[in-house]
Amino acid sequence: MHVRSTNQHPGGHPWEELLAPLKQRHCDNGIKWRAMPADFPPWDRAYAFFRRWRDHGLVKEFHDRLRARIREREGRDAEPSAGVIDSQLVKADAVVGSDSRGFNGGKLINGRKRHVVVDTLGLLLGVMVTAADTGDRTAAQVLLRQVADAHHQLELVWADGGYSGSLVEYCLARLALVLAIVKRSDDLRGFVVLPKRWIVERLFAHLMRTRRLVRDYERRTTSAEAMVYWSMALLMTRRLARPRPQPA
Repeated sequence: MHVRSTNQHPGGHPWEELLAPLKQRHCDNGIKWRAMPADFPPWDRAYAFFRRWRDHGLVKEFHDRLRARIREREGRDAEPSAGVIDSQLVKADAVVGSDSRGFNGGKLINGRKRHVVVDTLGLLLGVMVTAADTGDRTAAQVLLRQVADAHHQLELVWADGGYSGSLVEYCLARLALVLAIVKRSDDLRGFVVLPKRWIVERLFAHLMRTRRLVRDYERRTTSAEAMVYWSMALLMTRRLARPRPQPA
């Protein structure tokens, strides 16, 4: 897979050599940059690689190409026509500044919120990290506009009741996007799997298996978003590496 070559050899190391410590050690296992094992390139080279890919948008490009390959492998169009939106609250580490963290009174969490849009396969279309006290509808206006601009075939997005109200009209009038609210029935008791909403919950479950994402350790929200893309890149590369079962 070829990615723009503006960042091929930071510090004299081919970018392929820096993928392993970034994805496997830092993102998947959650170690500190300075604790990188000696058999990998120096930690500052790995961090420079991460920072340059983050700032040039290369991590998202790498992630998006992997997503297109998986969709085509599953017999889908590379570009999705439907998705699901939701948010996830996570506690923030002490290094996260007060300018990008907040207190969510509903779930009593001091930290950040990850707003995501996924396709119907559960693959990430877009992510935005905000303070935990940011409203879902406020963040969704920005995120859905970004996702709609990047994916022109997107026509329908499912969401829970927290996204109802003026956001539905905004999406239809400004983004030519149908925002369908999937509500839980008042007659239901206990845990119930709701149509379409389980797809995005499965993505959150995957993110929690990535140790770096169990808590938000990033000083910058752009770094936190990049870590989500790297986590999904791990998932997709493993998926692509699996042999496909042959039909009988």
